[in-house]
Amino acid sequence: MTFEEIRDRFEEDAGKFNGLDATVKFDFKEDGFIILDASSSTPSISTEDESTDCTIAISLSNFEKLATGKLDPIMAFTLGKLKIQGSMGIAMKLTALMED
Repeated sequence: MTFEEIRDRFEEDAGKFNGLDATVKFDFKEDGFIILDASSSTPSISTEDESTDCTIAISLSNFEKLATGKLDPIMAFTLGKLKIQGSMGIAMKLTALMED
């Protein structure tokens, strides 16, 4: 899965993040950032680096494994394949929304 494919998927699914009431940065390091702004009633997606309530650092390959169910988010966190800065509560809420 490429960065562009992941960004497009977030844009298509932005509505499912209604009610998150937070901003989240997906930090793919040298591949770029995806910012999910679900702090308002209409969630939006951006690729501009900015401060957020929660940052999730993960490689593109591990994100693809998470998205396809081949990697459990708790296991990824425990093994250091996924790192979280900021609100753990937002990250947990986000995980539940992404599984729907």
